[in-house]
Amino acid sequence: MSSTMDMIDVLSRWGHLMGVIIWMGHNLANVVQNPYYKPASPTSPLEEVGKQFEKALKREHGIFRYASLVVLATGTYMLWYRDILADVLSLKGEYAILGIGVWVGVLMMLNLWFVLWPHQKKVIGFVPAPLEERIRCSRITFLSSRTNSMLAFPAVFFMGTGGHGLTVF
Repeated sequence: MSSTMDMIDVLSRWGHLMGVIIWMGHNLANVVQNPYYKPASPTSPLEEVGKQFEKALKREHGIFRYASLVVLATGTYMLWYRDILADVLSLKGEYAILGIGVWVGVLMMLNLWFVLWPHQKKVIGFVPAPLEERIRCSRITFLSSRTNSMLAFPAVFFMGTGGHGLTVF
């Protein structure tokens, strides 16, 4: 049984790492590809607006949202398997540093699923919305995505240094 659990742990680490690369990599690549917000104007030709929304669909919609769930599930499993989940989440002792990274990651996931995605669905047309609402939502998705891009750095830093506990600080 132990070797099975060890194998699940190894696969969880691999899944966690791949999920982080996909999720955070998407956020950071988006910043490089689109360094500033380019709003569509209600007076823009409909063809131009459609191209911007189609580009947003290709760029923003996809597996990166589900990568955040893989990161959460595998990370939670690994903490549970090591019997440190409660200490990490409550920021206790040597697990406080790791816990800060975990909570930043949770905040990023909540931002993705409860702020960015509901607005993104309007932008890309999954949820019907008038043009003005789609344009308004495009700004929100831009800012929400940038927020996660900025939070990616402390999340990775604290999770990466978390294994060293408070000795780093």
